[in-house]
Parts: sequence; structure tokens; C-alpha cells
Amino acid sequence: MKLIEQILAKENVREALNRVVSNKGAAGIDGMKVEDLRGYMNENWPGIKQSILERGYKPAPVRRVEIPKPNGGVRKLGIPTVVDRTIQQSIVQILTPIFEEEFQKNSYGFRPGRSCGQAVLKLMEYLNEGAEWIVDIDLEKFFDNVPQDKLMSYVGRVIHDPGTESLIRKYLKSGVMENGIYSATELGTPQGGNLSPLLSNIMLNKLDKELVRGGLRYVRYADDCVIAVGSEASAQRVMHTITRWIERVLGLKVNATKTHVCRPGKLKYLGFGFYKSSQTGQWAARPHESSVDRFKGKLKKLCKRSWSISMTDRIQLLNYTILGWVNYFAIASMKGKMTETDEHLRTMLRKVIWKQWKTPKKRAWGLRKLGINNDLAKLTSYCGDRYEWVVRRTCVARAISKEVLTRRGLVSCLDYYTIRHSLKTN
Repeated sequence: MKLIEQILAKENVREALNRVVSNKGAAGIDGMKVEDLRGYMNENWPGIKQSILERGYKPAPVRRVEIPKPNGGVRKLGIPTVVDRTIQQSIVQILTPIFEEEFQKNSYGFRPGRSCGQAVLKLMEYLNEGAEWIVDIDLEKFFDNVPQDKLMSYVGRVIHDPGTESLIRKYLKSGVMENGIYSATELGTPQGGNLSPLLSNIMLNKLDKELVRGGLRYVRYADDCVIAVGSEASAQRVMHTITRWIERVLGLKVNATKTHVCRPGKLKYLGFGFYKSSQTGQWAARPHESSVDRFKGKLKKLCKRSWSISMTDRIQLLNYTILGWVNYFAIASMKGKMTETDEHLRTMLRKVIWKQWKTPKKRAWGLRKLGINNDLAKLTSYCGDRYEWVVRRTCVARAISKEVLTRRGLVSCLDYYTIRHSLKTN
């Protein structure tokens, strides 16, 4: 069976459709939602399949959306229609096992069974072997600047299937719709489509092989690549050599202002920072300060006193944020940060509750219900709306304790981190 026939096989497409539906996501330019996808595909798939086999299928342009970056600026994403997401996912499911045979072990991004945490652990392994000088490679607008002909030549050398190659090329050239205006895409692979992660790894696998050929210790997650070497002189030499190779062979642009040589303590990689432990003398990872600040900012936003939302719903949203963040950084050392964050979060929630109680009568009632004696509860209830002072300097902190908030369902950052860190590192 030809590769394109495997991609369009009933079972493969059904699996792809289920994944697209479960991932939800926004509609493309046609406005079709994932809730409508199954019915549409049941009715129209035979015709779509035939047009793909006859090479007459024309993918819809992607819908351009802009996502703010944490450090300023925006990241441009291209949202395909839900039908095109299904077809792209069908391609990915068949091609991934084929290209996994080609990919290198130090590539961790968007691959089965691999994660950011594994990339960081591998980098720490290099640092603790004495490779304490870092070459941090920054590819300028990588997803926007991928040379499509070069990418398709790399694809073709492996799969040797003209029908599949034709379909992939059509997705690369499907164009972008932004504010009702169509733009052709002669460069790049739109970030946001199901195919894009696989195609990015295919493009950069050539770089991986060059680094392996040179005997270099490196880690790559998508377009985030760092190389660890033993001396500053070696790092400078590698940086210049690899930069020239990337631009000459891959046709990609290296950002000269962001590509640099540094010590591990100055590196930010995948949201992590690095430090040498005074106790063990070994390099270890922790969340970068900017990552911690963003996490605290999200918690603060969810604890706005002016936000009219039930405490149950607020705690549910807080837990979702806490679980996701801690799971990501679970391999890092951050007990102190989690203790500090827990305390600050409980303070913010006490302010929310104090405001929700509103009147002295309700505040006295609430304090009594939480075990404060009547006289102290009444006295505290007339302390007014000096929120910071009330929740820190009065019996409110004792009444709305960690145990009380835990019973309400709040996950402790520290307690959850302790569990996840133990599982990740043992």
C-alpha cells in the first residue's frame, strides 16, 4: 500500500479525527468548530479523499492569530481549519514512526515519550561532566523562515512517495488569511498546524547530525538549541562555525544579537535557570526568575478581589494553573520558591474572602464559624477594609488557615511539588 493510501485509510483518519476533537482548539477561516467536525467528515470524507488521491485537493489558508510572548512582542500562529487539522494529523501519525528512525537522541521537542524535562536533565549531565561553557543558538523567526524547497527535499529523501510529498507541499503553500487579506506563504511552515512540529524536526535533524558528526555535546528542543563545551575559546569557535554552517547549509538566519556564549548561571533554557549547589558542588536546575514571576502573575490575576466568581470556581482555576506549572518544573529545585508562593497565595485568598464577607456582621459570623471566639471575632470584624493588614496582623490568618483552604480544595504548591519532584527524580 502506498504511503498516501495509509494516510487516508479509514482507521488512521478516524484516529486523527478523535485527536483533533479531543484537543478542541479554535476554528479556522471557515468558522467550523470541532463539535461540527464529525458530522461534516461523515458526509464529505469520500469526496475529500478522492480529491487528495487525484491531487486536486486544495487546503484552506490558515487563520493568523497573534499570541503575546512573555518577554514582549507576539508569536504569530496559523490556525488551519478543523478538516485540514484532521488531514495533517493523519499525515503525522503515519510519518512519525518513519522519521523517528532518522532523528537523533538529543532532540527532545515534539517527539513521542520525550519532554522538556528530559532535555534539561541531559544538559545538566553535560554541565556536571565539566562542559561549563554554553553556546546558545537562536534561530531568527525559525518557523517563518524555513526554506520550503530544502525542507521538501529532506522529506522526499526519506519517504519517496510523490502523493504524500505533494499534499505536504500544498499545506506549506496554503497561505495565510489575516483581517480578510490573503498572503501567499513561499517561506516557512505555519506554527500552529499539526504538521509543523514534525516538519521542524525534519528540517533541524540535519543540524543534529552535523553536531553529532563534530562530537559536540548538545541538546535541542524544537528550535531551542544549546551546545555545552569545556572552554570559552572552544565555545566561541563552535558558535562561529555552527552559525556559518546553519546559514550556508540550511538557509536559515541565526539571530546574531541573541546567539551568544555564556556560563550556565546566565543561561535561560526552556524556562529553567541553572546554579551550582554549594552543598554538592554539582549543577542543578531551578525555574528561571522570569518563569516564577509569570507564575505569580497568573495566580495574582486569578485572585483579583474585583472578580465576581465563586470561591469554588476560583480555586479550580488556581489548581489548574498550579498543577500545570509544577508538573512542568517538577525536576527543578524550588522548595523555597514553592513555600513562598504558597504563603503569598493564601494571603491573597484571605483578602478575597474578607471582601466577600463584606459587612462586620458577616465577617464576625465567618470568623466564629472557623473557630474564633465571639469577642475576638466581633472585634476583628470592625477592622474595615485594610486588607493587607487585616489578613496578616489579625486572627484572620489563623481562621483561614492552610488546612481550611485545603478542605475547600486548594492544592498546596509545596505539597504537590514535593510529590512530583520525588516521582520525577527517583
